[in-house]
Amino acid sequence: MTKRAETPKQGQTNTRGAAKAAPRRKGPPPVLLVGLGAVVVVGIMVAVYFYQLNHGASAAAATGPVPPAVLTALESIPMSEAGGIGAGSAQGTFARLPGPTLAGQTGLPRIVYMGAEYCPYCAAERWAVIVALNRFGRFENLHLSRSATDDVFPGTPTFTFHGASYRSQYVDFTAVEMQTNVKGAAGQYSPLETPDASEIALLRTYDAPPYVPADTAGSIPFIDIANRFVFSGATFPPDVLQRKSWAAIAASLSDPTSPEARGIIGTADVLTGAICIATSDKPSNVCQVPAIQLIEHTLTVSH
Repeated sequence: MTKRAETPKQGQTNTRGAAKAAPRRKGPPPVLLVGLGAVVVVGIMVAVYFYQLNHGASAAAATGPVPPAVLTALESIPMSEAGGIGAGSAQGTFARLPGPTLAGQTGLPRIVYMGAEYCPYCAAERWAVIVALNRFGRFENLHLSRSATDDVFPGTPTFTFHGASYRSQYVDFTAVEMQTNVKGAAGQYSPLETPDASEIALLRTYDAPPYVPADTAGSIPFIDIANRFVFSGATFPPDVLQRKSWAAIAASLSDPTSPEARGIIGTADVLTGAICIATSDKPSNVCQVPAIQLIEHTLTVSH
């Protein structure tokens, strides 16, 4: 069975004399040799870069803003595709909470994500979180990232919420990336962001029995949907994203039969249903889609 959640690591939130002269040979002039050498070096650097980008050889290689084409693909998935996928292949721990609805600083329903950059299950889940929340608002300053290369599902392509912002007239979103994807001198993933007291309280209260199984208590990723639902652990296996570029994964989302779409959009649809319950079905163009209404009913009746 595939492990679907990751427990944060402790301290994380790595001469002889002159030889006989050789006979001279004719060859290209020194300038040409230098030029050829430069071409070879540049070629090697390019090859190494693309190898790292596609194979996860270095988590640090995956940095920089999300390319516009990838961002557009994540922002423009039509709601009609939700009808063809529904919950897709999403599965895992979806627990209904007693409420009342948790509000953020803006007074809107508050969604809290807690994870870490090294975590491969967080890496997979971020794709779905971004797709779902793009239906209610827009992200700014998202950056590329990969899960750690020395963990399971090494170098899973993803994004980081560190340094990003989110705007919405329907929900308040808070993300905490507790550790980086690179180990420090002590052999632990370096601390990145520290959850505040309210976020620690949510994690201790709801990332524990009876809301999640005892053997996964305290695991990440952890998502609280306004104290109406919690989602703990990845809802689809990260291996469907392995050895693929961000552009390739984004392009696959237009095919509702692809494993990437069934995992990412299916999970996004379940998250959307939970968010719609918290927002009292706003906006209607998202929440009144029949597939989302069915998911809302399933979440309400079976949890």
